Amino acid sequence: MTVLEAIQRSAEFLGRKGVDAPRLQAELLLAHVLRLPRLKLYLQFDRALTPAETDQLRELVRRRGQREPLQYILGRAAFCGRDLLVNPHVLIPRPETEQLAELGWTRLAACPGPRLALDVGTGSGCIAIALVEHCPDTRCVAVDVSPEALNVARENVAAAGLTDRIELLPSRELEAVPAQPRFDLIISNPPYIPSGDIASLQPEVRDHEPRTALDGGPDGLDAFRWLAPQARARIRPSGLLLLECGDGQPDAVVSILREHNWVVTAVHPDYTGRPRFVEARPG
Repeated sequence: MTVLEAIQRSAEFLGRKGVDAPRLQAELLLAHVLRLPRLKLYLQFDRALTPAETDQLRELVRRRGQREPLQYILGRAAFCGRDLLVNPHVLIPRPETEQLAELGWTRLAACPGPRLALDVGTGSGCIAIALVEHCPDTRCVAVDVSPEALNVARENVAAAGLTDRIELLPSRELEAVPAQPRFDLIISNPPYIPSGDIASLQPEVRDHEPRTALDGGPDGLDAFRWLAPQARARIRPSGLLLLECGDGQPDAVVSILREHNWVVTAVHPDYTGRPRFVEARPG
C-alpha cells in the first residue's frame, strides 16, 4: 500500500465513522506513523508502506474511528505555539483558552515589577506555561484536584524549563492555596458544562475527556460559586480575575461575582463573537 492509498483508505473509513475532516485526520495519523511533517507526505505519495507501518496506521485509524480524540492518540496538543503532552487525564486545550491565556499575559505585562499568578484547574499546565513564558517577571501557582492531571502538568512544565517559576499544588477548590502572598492575577477555565448537557456532546468529548474537567453541575455554575469568594480572599487589591465560561453564562457569572464584592470590568468575546471571558477586579 502506498502513502496515497493509505491516506485515501483511512479517510474513507474515518468519514464513514462520522469523524470531521477525515482526510486531514488520516494525513496527520500517517505523518505520525512515518515521523514526517504532514506536508511532506505530498512528496511521497508513491512510497510503499512497510508491513509494520501499515499495521501501526491501521491501529491508530481504528482508534480514531472509535472517536478517540486525535490529540490523545498522538499524545500531543498545540497551545500558544508550544506542543504539550496530553492524555485522557487532562482536557485538550481549546483555541478559546488560548485567548484566555493571552488576556492574562497582556494584563500581567502591564503591571510593573515581579508578579504572581494563580491558575485554577491547571490540567495540562497550558495556561500557567503560557503566562510565565510571555511574562519573564511572573511566577505562577497552578492547582488541580486531579493528581494525574498534575503529573501531566509537571512533565509539561519541566519540558518548558519552567520548574523554578511554576509551582504545582494538589488542591480541592483553593483549600491548599495560602492566603498570603496574594495574587496579581487569578485565572481559570473551570468546568462549566451543565451536567444534563454532557450526554449530547461530541463522542470525542463525552466519552474520552475527563468529566471532572467538563461537568459544572446542574446549571454549569458550581465552580464559579466557590471561585468567587475563595479567589476574592486571595487577590491583591490591584489584582485581576479572568474566567472562561460557557455560552449564555456570562450574565450569571457576573451576578455571582458581584455577590462577592467583585467589580466586573469587561466581558470579552471569543473568536466567534460570543461573550466568553469575564474580567473583574476586587471591589
